Amino acid sequence: MDAQGRGRADNIDPADQWVLNPNTGEYELRLGPSAPQSPIPGPRRPASPGAGGDGAAEGRGATPGRQQASETDTPARAVPGPRRRRGAPPEEPLPGRRGRRPEKKKPKAKKILLWTGGTMAFVLVGVCTAGYLVLKHLEGNVTTTDVGGAAKANFSKDEAFNILIIGTDKRTGKGNEGYGDKGSPGHADTNVLLHVSKDRTNATALSIPRDLIVDIPDCPTKQPDGTTKIVPGTDHTRFNVSLGQDGRDPGCAMLTVKAATGIVPDHFMMADFNAVKTLTTAVGGVDVCLKNAVKDKDSRLDLPAGPSKVEGEQALAFVRARKAWGNKGDLDRIKVQQQFLSSLMRQMASGDTLTDPAKLYDLADAATKALTVDTGIGKVSTLKDVALELKKVPTKNITFLTVPVIDNPAETVKATVVLHPTDARPVFDAIANDVSFTQVKKKEKAAKNAEAARLKGTQSEASEVRVRILNGGAVSGAAQDTLVWLQTTQGVSKSENEGNAPRKLSKTTLEYDADQAPQARKLAALMGLPGSALKLGESVTNSQGLPTMTLTLGKDFKGAGVPLVAPTKPPEIKEKSTADKVECAS
Repeated sequence: MDAQGRGRADNIDPADQWVLNPNTGEYELRLGPSAPQSPIPGPRRPASPGAGGDGAAEGRGATPGRQQASETDTPARAVPGPRRRRGAPPEEPLPGRRGRRPEKKKPKAKKILLWTGGTMAFVLVGVCTAGYLVLKHLEGNVTTTDVGGAAKANFSKDEAFNILIIGTDKRTGKGNEGYGDKGSPGHADTNVLLHVSKDRTNATALSIPRDLIVDIPDCPTKQPDGTTKIVPGTDHTRFNVSLGQDGRDPGCAMLTVKAATGIVPDHFMMADFNAVKTLTTAVGGVDVCLKNAVKDKDSRLDLPAGPSKVEGEQALAFVRARKAWGNKGDLDRIKVQQQFLSSLMRQMASGDTLTDPAKLYDLADAATKALTVDTGIGKVSTLKDVALELKKVPTKNITFLTVPVIDNPAETVKATVVLHPTDARPVFDAIANDVSFTQVKKKEKAAKNAEAARLKGTQSEASEVRVRILNGGAVSGAAQDTLVWLQTTQGVSKSENEGNAPRKLSKTTLEYDADQAPQARKLAALMGLPGSALKLGESVTNSQGLPTMTLTLGKDFKGAGVPLVAPTKPPEIKEKSTADKVECAS
């Protein structure tokens, strides 16, 4: 992008361009009359008291005493203002107008954080959102990939959300040719599934080992000519080939996460080797700590014991190093990467980066050039929304975990891992059900109490429960299996299978009217339904013309007779960390 496209000229300091508006807490782009104008209009300023017009000219950098064309006018020569008579005293400036050199107020970190809250997440999410101050001028840097139905079409500010962060091993870019596997198509080398809670009190960053053995499902991928190609799935293979191999796009990695964990990623963000180098340089380096000195020829990491600051090539070496840590495997490297990301969060949340417009510009430029996202979050307005939601999560409640695994029992020489047979599922269930791994004060306590209250009260006899069953996203045959189970083992004889629901649901629901509440409580008790599944609404009529409840089996349905009560507490995890703790790599 050229200088004009960025809204800055070579002889203008970016810090002089971005001026904090104390009324809004926003930075505004101010250009002198000789500087090239940004092709993207800046935010309008409200009219100042006593000033003529709508105030937009001043908001775009016009100088006092000059008239500026409106947005719809053709650019023309500025009309000079009225001249002062010789000998007359200088006129007082109009109320609310600024002089050519307004006094710069030191921005408060709290106001800056309003726009840069995403920095408390990690490299990609954090930097992407921190750069929102200038993202509208750098949007052309961001690469988007259409992954079809694998990602949501938009971002919801009112729900919990999951973003799959992918660091690829693609060697493109200056200085990266010398690293191993230089012909890699860009596999999923580093993978973090970020879950942000609905109430924004906490977040969980779940690292997925690249060597985890998974089944990769068939994957629809968009082709350059607009057509869709189905890349066949592969069973019992490493997770890292869910991206890049055989033309798989990030949507394939998202579908693989869903198949392996049951957690559905809503969006993805992806970057290559250059991201770590350019981003750490843009923030002036990241503080790290080593228990022992490291000199690793494979990663090129060379650091003494104790604290150090790394950026550029050394930062990349730090997160790439594998044989320098613990048992020289990928699991110990993941721990080091988590420590690195935690340090980056703390630094960006408390350092002078947030109060330096020039640094923010460099940071945003580096981030957007290194970043690829899905089309659902590829717009500036959407990235801003992600930022404002992420900034609500305190670093002390961002938990780093690694998928619980064991060595692959099928291998003599241990090179890959498989899901832990008992420990993995509770972790996945906790994340899927929005359970925090840290102690937080839940904002939705009243809502939770109301949901629990739906289950309290009198219950009808099983023979009095009248319900029709629909499949709204569960496995094929689930409605019929549930019908048979209810009638033959639970005594719910007044039940019917109504086939497929008109739309798929993520959660199982039981809709009933007020008169049917005792029936609803009985069916919930029989099936193990949580209070959140009960929806007070209107009954419908069954095949006999009698009022009946509607049970819609969602994607979360686990089978007839398997309770759906969501976990309220996280499982005990031995190895976990939070973003506010300082740890040394070993």
